[in-house]
Amino acid sequence: MRVAIVAESFLPNVNGVVNSVLRVLEHLRRHGHEALVIAPGARYRQEEIFQYAGYRIARVPTVEIPGINSLPIGVPLPRVLMELKQFNPDVVHLASPFVLGGAGALAARALGLPCVAVYQTDVAGFANNYKAKALSTMAWQWTRGLHNSCTLTLAPSSVTIDELEEHNVRNIYHWGRGVDAARFQPSKRDLALRRQWLFAGERQRVRAGLGENPVAQHKRVIVGFVGRLAAEKSVERMAALNGMDNVQIVIIGGGPEHCQLQKLMPTAVFTGELHGEELARGYASLDVFVHTGEFETFCQAIQEAQASGLPTIAPAAGGPIDLIQPGSNGHLLSVRGFTAELPLAVERIIEEGIESYRANALAGIKGKTWPDLCEQLVGYYERAVYQHAAGLGANAKPVNRRAAFASAQAGGRRGGSRRPEEKTVVPTAAPAASATAENPHSQRRPHIEVGAQQQQAAAELAS
Repeated sequence: MRVAIVAESFLPNVNGVVNSVLRVLEHLRRHGHEALVIAPGARYRQEEIFQYAGYRIARVPTVEIPGINSLPIGVPLPRVLMELKQFNPDVVHLASPFVLGGAGALAARALGLPCVAVYQTDVAGFANNYKAKALSTMAWQWTRGLHNSCTLTLAPSSVTIDELEEHNVRNIYHWGRGVDAARFQPSKRDLALRRQWLFAGERQRVRAGLGENPVAQHKRVIVGFVGRLAAEKSVERMAALNGMDNVQIVIIGGGPEHCQLQKLMPTAVFTGELHGEELARGYASLDVFVHTGEFETFCQAIQEAQASGLPTIAPAAGGPIDLIQPGSNGHLLSVRGFTAELPLAVERIIEEGIESYRANALAGIKGKTWPDLCEQLVGYYERAVYQHAAGLGANAKPVNRRAAFASAQAGGRRGGSRRPEEKTVVPTAAPAASATAENPHSQRRPHIEVGAQQQQAAAELAS
């Protein structure tokens, strides 16, 4: 299969969107698929990367919005259409589409290509957080039009599915995220790193004029945040732990809010950005993980923390609702009361025993591997190709998204489940070479042909 990925963000920037695209590219390479990535160019003084996993990265010019310089935006030029036309893909994958992804959707429609939009960023929520509430309604209007122009939309959580449905987005399927359990695991816990953090925190405390900590180092709990230090992450909420002598705050990540956060949390340890094995050691060396942002469509950082054996705390909003079971592997706090509730939640975990939370966190991530999730994604690619070839696309009958989500949570693959009366379009194997001449893909890609049985099933789905 030939897959063109139009990514709203890509290396050298590191975030949840980029991470998922990298895992998808690695999976496509392992299984012999062809791929192209169209992405924004690097920012000033960043090293531009033009190849990953053996696939070409086609770059478009980048602009930065004042106040949101951690999110460079690709300028949609005719090059998007040109690249797609030249690559001639079987399916177009839009990764967190908005500006560049919008151009990708238009180009896919112009070229008659099936398109899968992966919803990963709450742009309307960002607009509110950046004090641009007037733009939130416009953002939803654009999001609705963009996603409804695609063959399928994939959403990462039940809350996100509900939100998209409320804004009249159609044909939504559940696609979660995998976690690299080989990289993120409790065995990466580094006692020397923990001592380094505790000593650094002690120095910070003395430097801030607060005197020595009355709680012995070995009795302190290290509570950390991992992620981009940007306004929409609300990392300042971690300052609610400043008054807890038995807690050492560690902030892993970089971003435009760094200096302001250092002032708010003078005793906290700021590590800067960590990657690879350093990041894995950082996670595993914490005792409790806190995610402070309320605009997460999924929150991959929570899964990585859980794979590292950490109790997790987050606002009861967005993706974390599906990942955290209160009282079992962590706690969900109210958005408005998060700051007041955070110290109490940390104390509760300490009092009830961190080890039981750790065990439940590890149990919860079993089966959530990237190979499984990427195999499911390829199934969605195939579904989009079949529906598009059968003349369905954006006009297909809305699916039972609740059933699809429940099936995916239970380990279902290759497109989720349906109610008994609904038909499944994706076959368990590639269909035989019995496509009709009406299928444009059968003429361009013999290996993506659509058999009569699939066309009939697709027609039933639309009826």
